[in-house]
Amino acid sequence: MEGLFIGLMSGTSVDSIDSALVNIYGENFELLESGTAPIKKDLKQRIFEAVNASEISSVAINDLDIELGKAFGVAALHLLEKTSLDSADIFAIGSHGQTVRHRPEANYPFTLQIGDPSIIATQTGITTVADFRRRDMANGGQGAPFAPAFHQAFFSDDNKPRAVVNLGGIANVTILEAGNSPVGFDTGPANTLMDQWVYAHKQQHYDAGGEWAASGSVVPELLSLLLQDPYFKQAAPKSTGCEYFNMEWLAARTGSVDLSQFKPQDVQRTLLELTVITVADAIKVYLEEGNVYLCGGGAHNLVLLQELQNQLPCQSVFSSSTLGISPDWVEAMTFAWFAAKTLKKEPIQLSSITGSTQNSVLGGVYY
Repeated sequence: MEGLFIGLMSGTSVDSIDSALVNIYGENFELLESGTAPIKKDLKQRIFEAVNASEISSVAINDLDIELGKAFGVAALHLLEKTSLDSADIFAIGSHGQTVRHRPEANYPFTLQIGDPSIIATQTGITTVADFRRRDMANGGQGAPFAPAFHQAFFSDDNKPRAVVNLGGIANVTILEAGNSPVGFDTGPANTLMDQWVYAHKQQHYDAGGEWAASGSVVPELLSLLLQDPYFKQAAPKSTGCEYFNMEWLAARTGSVDLSQFKPQDVQRTLLELTVITVADAIKVYLEEGNVYLCGGGAHNLVLLQELQNQLPCQSVFSSSTLGISPDWVEAMTFAWFAAKTLKKEPIQLSSITGSTQNSVLGGVYY
């Protein structure tokens, strides 16, 4: 299946809808254009409420599903306008959707992504592939993370071991070694705690470049409490989400410690260190040397990048842009590639990552 594909992605930080226009031909993959569409403030707030609520009505979920589906469709159409292309020029759209529930540990494991693909297909007139995660879970997998499959296909090196770290709301690590199946798993929070903390104290959606965190200092006793969460010691395969790592988690984990006794920037710096240590510790288990490549919004956090380098003296840390793909578009490109694989009925190599019993053809197709 060769031609032009669009990938759509809204991450766990719910910042925006990223779109990527890619040309897939044979084993080659070329990013032609990209775009970002902001998610309206009211819609973003209601998505966060849905993610964090212990219960939510089916009506509220359906409303969000439809609204977000329309927003995804608009994002795809804006990308077409940007490139002067018509719907007929695009083979398919791969849409990840917005995760509002991810419960791989439940008695009946499930995951839920909203952003109605029927609406995307109707608005754009383009075949849309979506709902990628549930087939993996049906085969006993975690249903996440999925980016490592793309990392394996496009970032691996036959001669040198390397790690790829996706720093979205949640961090996931991919270990790539020649001759071995890829290993990948969620390590814990990347930006989600930092984003929520900086918004609560400065009404900024993120800490640009990590500058606010850089003005603070790590609080050792606070960091120690956070690192005691059992998720960090859990063996792979494992996956998590912002419905677990959030401000409620921070309050519960710190217990009787009053966070107001610390400077807000010191808490921010400590949250950054939590991300750094949990990512670095995961890499050290698998990779004694080699390069580490960062993608996702967190790749622009220069403090985080430098602290990761400090924690990984035997590795060299870079942005994925050094491999020719901007860190901002890796995830959207992933689901364009997934769409092509689905339409070719090709299984995606995920069993070594998610723990599924077999590699599966993923996703549903909406014409």
